[in-house]
Amino acid sequence: MANARLIKHDIGKAIVNAMAFFYSNSMKAASFALLVLLTSCGDTGTSEILIYDGPVREAENVEHYYAENGIIKVRMVAEQLFELQNGDRQFPKGIYLEFFDETGRIESTLRANQAFFIKEEEVWRGVGNVEVINMLKQEQLNTEELFWKPKDQRIYTDKFVTIRMQSDVIYGEGLEAAQDMSSYRILKPKGTLQVKE
Repeated sequence: MANARLIKHDIGKAIVNAMAFFYSNSMKAASFALLVLLTSCGDTGTSEILIYDGPVREAENVEHYYAENGIIKVRMVAEQLFELQNGDRQFPKGIYLEFFDETGRIESTLRANQAFFIKEEEVWRGVGNVEVINMLKQEQLNTEELFWKPKDQRIYTDKFVTIRMQSDVIYGEGLEAAQDMSSYRILKPKGTLQVKE
């Protein structure tokens, strides 16, 4: 009976020792695996802080008016507007502008497939099928890119331009003009004019 208890005790001790050995080695193996995993996922020296540079505000179906001395000078309509953190604005679905004279009559219009306002330079940029129409003179300017400086009330481009008048068409590269197209200069004209005597 004593031998049976001794054998039972030795078997129990052997099981406890085996479990302790297994547990100890398992923990070592798990710790090693975790260490390898953490080392492989550690800092590789290429991590960088990501900075959001997308729009901070969005608006749809925008209608905005610009006034001078209480008189509306410009009406702007845009389907979509994004405003960036630096104050720049983007109009990815195009823009339409109407310019008014002192009496409130529309002098000219400007349309573009896309537009951008660069805050630092206080300049607008129209891109894609840009069209300016002088309502009084019935003249139309077409180009692929046009800049507008509201402060100077001037528009300009270095791209190819077409000006359609009532009886003539002028082509050229580059343009400087009043924002209402009441006066303009084509930098490199290519068309011909018919002069009436």
